[in-house]
Amino acid sequence: MTTTIEISRVADRTAVLGPGLRAVIWVRGCPLRCPGCVAPEDLPFVGGVTRTIDDLAGWLGGLPSDITGLTLSGGEPMAQAAGLSALVERIRADRDWSVMSFTGWTVEHLRRQQDADQIRLLGQLDILVDGPYVAARHADLLWRGSTNQRLHFLTDRHAPSVQDTSAGIELQLAEDGVQWVGVPPVPDFRAGFETAMRAQGVEIAPFTPTNPTDEGGR
Repeated sequence: MTTTIEISRVADRTAVLGPGLRAVIWVRGCPLRCPGCVAPEDLPFVGGVTRTIDDLAGWLGGLPSDITGLTLSGGEPMAQAAGLSALVERIRADRDWSVMSFTGWTVEHLRRQQDADQIRLLGQLDILVDGPYVAARHADLLWRGSTNQRLHFLTDRHAPSVQDTSAGIELQLAEDGVQWVGVPPVPDFRAGFETAMRAQGVEIAPFTPTNPTDEGGR
């Protein structure tokens, strides 16, 4: 039984990566290499922090009651489906969490592969954003970066949004600078933003796994 998950960072609270107020877990490692990936530091399967399911469940259970959702990002959540599925089962025993995930694979591919852990995690999700990021098809969309990516509402917990435009970017202060979280509505956002901030003397906090509460872009 999988008892640990390799992660890059977590966020206690965000309103731009799914409905309502949500916690986020960015897993470490992705077998895909989408050009223009917003979080290239999350691609290697090494260099993250190993967290136990007990530890992550305790962190989530200790969050305020207005945090009603968990979003899984990365990295590639489906590459760690066994651990994430066990985590979702664990936290839902205590609270009725909404769970959303990103994946670079299509839902058809995941179902066709018939990987038991991935199928189990799919069955626990309320919302799935699927498909690889394609820089040439970048668009201002809700919780997605490019037009090939799709929003799947897998349960009736959430209704599709009437307005399919970006939820925006959140900027948050950290001990070592400014951090951002969200799906950029414009291409090349990260490079331009970080260059502009540094030109103004604002330090950009590194997206590193050294602090388990570090936050970063999608």
